[in-house]
Amino acid sequence: MKLPELKETAIEAALAAGQIIKSYMDEDIRVEEKNGGTNYASQVVTKVDKECEEEILSYLYPTCKEYNLALLTEETEDDGSRFEKDYFWCVDPIDGTLAFINKEPGFSVSIALVSREGEPVIGVIYDPSTDTIYHGAKGQGVYKNEVPWDIPEPNEYLTHVTDKPLEHTSRPGDLKQLLHDKVDELNLSGITVIQGGGSVLNAINVLKNPPSSMIKHPKKEIGGGSIWDFASTACLFQELGYRASNFEGGPLDLNRKDSTFMHHEGIYYECVPGK
Repeated sequence: MKLPELKETAIEAALAAGQIIKSYMDEDIRVEEKNGGTNYASQVVTKVDKECEEEILSYLYPTCKEYNLALLTEETEDDGSRFEKDYFWCVDPIDGTLAFINKEPGFSVSIALVSREGEPVIGVIYDPSTDTIYHGAKGQGVYKNEVPWDIPEPNEYLTHVTDKPLEHTSRPGDLKQLLHDKVDELNLSGITVIQGGGSVLNAINVLKNPPSSMIKHPKKEIGGGSIWDFASTACLFQELGYRASNFEGGPLDLNRKDSTFMHHEGIYYECVPGK
């Protein structure tokens, strides 16, 4: 498997999709509904999502034939090929569609290559709002644009990144206690919260604001994000040596057989330099 070449293809695909997104950023976009999780953000889709996916796949299809790769994408029905082939592309053409619709930052293009065992080996994220691309591959480091990405010096407080107010999470009391315990453990001055945006750029914000976290408790309700919401950033975190796990600390189930949703195990991203 030629990871450098495949990563370059994913970068080209993400940038091409980003150009489509940019061409619509000043337009009012009609919102359609689709089957999703229990939250509204997982139930919305636009023509831009579909155009971006089509553009991305035009780059990825040739690699699927050459390397016998499968595909899992947000806007196309899962054909199950990811359980049969050694690796699959995992694509979210616009993560944070709701932010895109509302003309707020926090949306991105996300492309990952994941093994059949669920290990992410390539992660590519493009943020059209800032024209920034984050990318990495197993054993090859992580880059911000074309420069190795150096994580900033730690703050004196804990940053928690979330897509919704803490009060609206599945277990707000437990989450707040967990964060306060972390403040005590690291001898920090307090907690600040970054709220809103899609899961992909939220994870990037964890890396930008150490010490920091993004945590979702396991829950019964369908949702909690999907495989394509976490695969690319999990690759970057693992390559940088930071935690991207399920809530209990085990590997993320990035090739779940019975669903693409992640509510069953939750997620726990953390960036604590020097730990």
